[in-house]
Amino acid sequence: MRKLKLQVQITIDGYIAGLNGEMDWMTFPWTDDIGEYVKSITAPVDTILLGRKLAQGFIPHWAGVAADASNPEVEAGKKFTNTPKVVFTKTLKAVAWPNTALAGRDLVEEVNALKSMEGEDLIAYGGGKFVSNLISENLIDEYHLFVNPAALGTGMKIFKQRTQLKHIKSQSFDCGIVVLVYEKA
Repeated sequence: MRKLKLQVQITIDGYIAGLNGEMDWMTFPWTDDIGEYVKSITAPVDTILLGRKLAQGFIPHWAGVAADASNPEVEAGKKFTNTPKVVFTKTLKAVAWPNTALAGRDLVEEVNALKSMEGEDLIAYGGGKFVSNLISENLIDEYHLFVNPAALGTGMKIFKQRTQLKHIKSQSFDCGIVVLVYEKA
């Protein structure tokens, strides 16, 4: 069975965005050490799962990065562009992006079908609703929570219910972000 990883930016008080979707609290630029970490967790990934809202920015952004040889993130852009993507949506009926399929059936059925296919790891990126649903359905096997040195006090949470996890490791990066890695308890 393939493993589903989650990589998400989060504040120290557990928010992934402000109440209106603000992301101005995230730490940038990243340092080389965090870039190497992301490369290591995405290397064994052969499918990216995205919520529709994030996909609309994610896919064009990384395609633009991949097409710009002078961009320092060009290798990440190529990885994210060339890796097959599955966009979870109830509203889109067709996809205009290359290397991308739509998933519109039941979330649990779709994810479990993908996990049972031959292949390498899966990784999920998404907004609050998509990620919260993956968590509440207990579909995430490995959590990579990139804790930024910021607190919002209020905002969008992805953990909406009690979730027991097993700590695997923690690592701090020169830019001030700390990654907390957990798996299902």
